[in-house]
Amino acid sequence: MPPLISFEEALELGEISDREQIAALVERAWEVRRENFGDSTDMCSLVNAKSGGCAEDCGFCAQSRYAEADTPMHAMMDPEQILEHARAAEAAGAHRFCMVTQGQGLSKRDFAKVLEGTRLVAEHTNLKRCASIGHMSAERAKQLREAGVQRVHHNVESARSYYPEVSTTVRYEGRLRTIDAVKEAGLETCVGGILNLGESPRQRIEMAFELSELEPTSVPINLLNPRAGTKFGDRPLMDPWEVVKWVAIFRLIIPSALFRLCGGRVENLGELQPLAVKAGLNGVMMGNFLTTLGAEPQEDRQMFEDLGLNVARQPDNGSNPRPDNRSGWLDGDSPFTPMEELIDSQAEGNFWDPASQLRVVKKKRKPPPYPKAA
Repeated sequence: MPPLISFEEALELGEISDREQIAALVERAWEVRRENFGDSTDMCSLVNAKSGGCAEDCGFCAQSRYAEADTPMHAMMDPEQILEHARAAEAAGAHRFCMVTQGQGLSKRDFAKVLEGTRLVAEHTNLKRCASIGHMSAERAKQLREAGVQRVHHNVESARSYYPEVSTTVRYEGRLRTIDAVKEAGLETCVGGILNLGESPRQRIEMAFELSELEPTSVPINLLNPRAGTKFGDRPLMDPWEVVKWVAIFRLIIPSALFRLCGGRVENLGELQPLAVKAGLNGVMMGNFLTTLGAEPQEDRQMFEDLGLNVARQPDNGSNPRPDNRSGWLDGDSPFTPMEELIDSQAEGNFWDPASQLRVVKKKRKPPPYPKAA
């Protein structure tokens, strides 16, 4: 579906600051969201399957070796550990589960673990499967599809014109090549970016129209959560009403994509999160993020239900699909623990917790300076 507003109209909307005007814009975006998706939702959760020690210079990321920020570090999880996190996500009410790793790509050994982890999640849960593992070839994307991955996440991060300020070691063109490879393999795409990296309002609109041309299935919107020691660590948080306004503008530019808010939504929006949902969201990233904490899953579900949206789990096309059964597994339907016990076990800390097996890297040596944009 083409954009519902022109570039010039988007520029005009980007200038508004009156709250009544923003509220009217929200209602417009809400109608678009309801017309395209009804009351359905798409709630996802992630696992930081490989953390820390990234060689790239992305200015927003605490995992970069160029950042002075302390960051958790652990090697690639084993497939069984990935499954444990997926089961916890399912117990919390997520619809889909994303395996995320740092860096531009994975070694053969680590990639094999992602494939096996995907097979386990497909076999033993009713979750849809996503992966975010950096650059990849069409052949690797095909292997992901055959293992059971349905959607691949790979952000453009910012507008092409501003991107050199965001990263010099991960090229924008390389990101586009990976997105093309994912499409060639027949997978859905999840492509978005981060607001408040220092880009201008015009560049935000550029990014939205660039995303529209890519026609992603899903658009995750992240809001910078400034981390001390990173390139963008001294930036202030966005004004909550500005966030709501930009979510609505993006919805009007990309009307047919699934929208979700991810990193930084709690810090930047606070009590205005429900209004951001009305501005056009299909879902949020539930639970914790890569290196920061998020909201409680039950609070997220309630936020959507209060707006009359349906957070029930949707049909799966995995290798062992099961009907939704929100009160617990049907007798004999699963060899695993009933949902109530899963939630209790999670609360008691019985799930594998990477925090107990990782080390927080305190960088004693001053990291190299961020490379200058060309």
